[in-house]
Amino acid sequence: MVKRTLGLILAAMILVPAYALAAPSTADLAQQIQMLTQQLQTLQEQVAQVQELSDDNADSVELMENKSEIWDDRGRFEFSGDYRFRMDYSDTDTPAYWSPGTVAGAMVNAGMLSTGYTVTDIQNAVAGFKQGAASNNMSTGEMLNWMLTGNPFDYSSMEDNNNYKNDVLYTNRFRLGMKFKVAEKLTFDGRMAMYKSWGNQSNPTSNGPYYINSFSEMDGQTTRQPSDSVLRVDRAYINYTNIADLPIWFSVGRRPTTDGPPSHIRLGTGKRMATPISFMNYAFDGASLGMVFDNPFDFMGYSKIRFCYGRGFEAGPLEDGNNLDDMDFGGFSWDIINKGDRFANIQSFLAANIVNVPDGVTFPNPLELATDPTGANSNGTLDRENLGNIYHTTAVYMDKVADLNYFVAGGWSRTDPQGYDEMGSSLLVSWGDDLDSKDGYSIYAGLRYDLDDLGLKVGLEYNYGTKNWISMAPAHDDMTQGKLATRGQVGEIYAIYDLPVGELLGKDSKVFMRVGYQHYEYDYTGSGNWLGASADIDELDDPLNAQFWAPIDSMDQAYMTMDVMF
Repeated sequence: MVKRTLGLILAAMILVPAYALAAPSTADLAQQIQMLTQQLQTLQEQVAQVQELSDDNADSVELMENKSEIWDDRGRFEFSGDYRFRMDYSDTDTPAYWSPGTVAGAMVNAGMLSTGYTVTDIQNAVAGFKQGAASNNMSTGEMLNWMLTGNPFDYSSMEDNNNYKNDVLYTNRFRLGMKFKVAEKLTFDGRMAMYKSWGNQSNPTSNGPYYINSFSEMDGQTTRQPSDSVLRVDRAYINYTNIADLPIWFSVGRRPTTDGPPSHIRLGTGKRMATPISFMNYAFDGASLGMVFDNPFDFMGYSKIRFCYGRGFEAGPLEDGNNLDDMDFGGFSWDIINKGDRFANIQSFLAANIVNVPDGVTFPNPLELATDPTGANSNGTLDRENLGNIYHTTAVYMDKVADLNYFVAGGWSRTDPQGYDEMGSSLLVSWGDDLDSKDGYSIYAGLRYDLDDLGLKVGLEYNYGTKNWISMAPAHDDMTQGKLATRGQVGEIYAIYDLPVGELLGKDSKVFMRVGYQHYEYDYTGSGNWLGASADIDELDDPLNAQFWAPIDSMDQAYMTMDVMF
């Protein structure tokens, strides 16, 4: 436009001398001058318009450059989320059992225990209790009732067998995930979570026989059990990758250690969601150092190995003479095979300085309540103590053949008790018994068949745990009892149906309904817990198998969820 305008001006200037040579009249000259003046004025207006447009374009370019910087910055953010509505029904049977308070009261009445008792006093009282029963030709239950009532055949002091039902429990869970690329080799990952039951700002599943599986105040369970409507930090960690231009990474923060494989098959998420396999389902803070490398055989794909460290309890500043230590985790997780749906992992770790009472949880101490009912010389609660170490090793293999997903997993746990608490309890030890190590085992297997044409998936799972099995999975995704913690067996059948909501608008979007049924059969007490000895469910008429909470004999659990992932 500018070049065209300048051309017209030059043409007009050339015409001036040409007309002069023709010797025009004064009137003609005046008319030509007037015409040229008008043309010049028009040209000046056009030049001004061109300049204004040029200035506007320059401003637009500058504005676009400024916005592009903002867009580039925002482009480093990735957000994701999921919402789950869930309905649960549960029907739980509990057997008759003795409570520790009843046993403690009998020992006090018989003069076996008094204020200021020690673990040695507990051991002597239990020995005297057994000896008295044998010398009087009584069972320990008869001896206890005689000590309490004088009637050796009155078992009325036992807690009755019972049935607990929850016809329908509604819950909402919302999680917001985020990822931010900070630098070429460093990213931040985080996730916030809110999980609550309808009509409550507390955890309704902690009532009844629901043992240590449902302490939403426990750090390892935070955001994993229904609580209130507060949005809490579920995960927050950084990843520093390609360190020194090698396939090595370092990560630190609130770890992605919940819902590990193979739980993603049952949960319907379509991808693995955490590092450890689901026998280790524990939300904790820590760090990992790992490396990735190719396997020598093509069918194995690539491998990852990580060395992990975490803290399960921080003792804090303590006065002199208090020997409470921090509770720490340390071990490794190795993805031996990682190619498509084929995956194999083994993990092994040590949980050191295990505490008897998790952070945020208070246990009553029935011995103190019995020997010092006024609270003059005790606080009536179980003081926190380190009890020893737990060794844990698990492995999983999974694959997919045509439309059939399958997996098999196994676990081993071993206790290394090194001390008692005020009740004479330790790792799988009660009433001051010997501090012996105990081994536990578990197996877990499942199938899922995918009918993609119907948008339907149908699955079946089974798991079994032995008497002394410890799962380290308080952050389980089961509503009331963590099935992989069960000392006994659990069978589950479920179906996942993709809801016909139209075209999904994101690559990670999913909308589906999940319906399932679980049946729990418990053989031993204390599932999901390491404090106190595990007892046979059929031998709870022995008062030395006393239980803090109602143990579960069997449970039926049915659920339906609507999951939206975006």
